[in-house]
Amino acid sequence: MSFYEIDGVRPIIDDSSFVHPTASIIGHVIIGKNCYIGPHASLRGDYGRIVLEDGVNVQDGCIAHSFPGGETRICKNGHISHGAVLHGCVIGENTMVGIQTVIMDNAEIGAECIIGALSYVKPGFKAPDRSIIHGSPAEVKRAVKDHELEWKTRGTQVYQNLTERCLKSFRACQPLNDENQQKQDLDAPSFKPIKK
Repeated sequence: MSFYEIDGVRPIIDDSSFVHPTASIIGHVIIGKNCYIGPHASLRGDYGRIVLEDGVNVQDGCIAHSFPGGETRICKNGHISHGAVLHGCVIGENTMVGIQTVIMDNAEIGAECIIGALSYVKPGFKAPDRSIIHGSPAEVKRAVKDHELEWKTRGTQVYQNLTERCLKSFRACQPLNDENQQKQDLDAPSFKPIKK
């Protein structure tokens, strides 16, 4: 079971969203439509509130939490990559948080931003829309180019497609013992790393 009540508060999750069975969704968490929550993600609404707007993906091993009375919000089509930690911050619409990035309390990341992997975003950091953000501590490096935003948007659509695939076909199974028995192709769209 992935869902837990605390102090009488239960998570709210739209039926069109997929939550992996190993994820932990606790307390004051609201998950909108067509969201994907990956394996071992932890959304802890045991102090503040966690809000995922429509189309958000929170990938494997991510953590969302906040101080008492705070809120962590991921706006529409937000893309939170593997192992990221969000604590009491706001992630703008159609923004990507890179792998193993940490974003701290009262940080506000604008819409259509891309945050590089392994970045550390300090408390209270503010980033305007369409910013490339990177570093430890993170800084705004430049504006997001059109082809970069298009790549990010397509990557998020891949995860929205994964939500649909999981709702249709994800289930526990016994492994096969012969490679020749395995179906060769996944029903996944093509997507490649961005080129500079």
